[in-house]
Amino acid sequence: MEPSAFHPDIDPEFLATLVCPVTRQSLRLATHEELAQLKMETALMRSDGQVAYPIRDGIPVLLPDAAIPLR
Repeated sequence: MEPSAFHPDIDPEFLATLVCPVTRQSLRLATHEELAQLKMETALMRSDGQVAYPIRDGIPVLLPDAAIPLR
């Protein structure tokens, strides 16, 4: 899968520090394919690909209740 385009509101260095609040796994920008599946414009994916977190107005919503299970 190809990564999604760089999200202009998220600094790559900041992105590298973000982790899932539940499992502490690293997060990455969702691919175009994943975004289509989620019907979202932008999101962060947990490294295992099981959970997505929305990005709203350029701010990652890293709350357990905001997590979107994928499988």
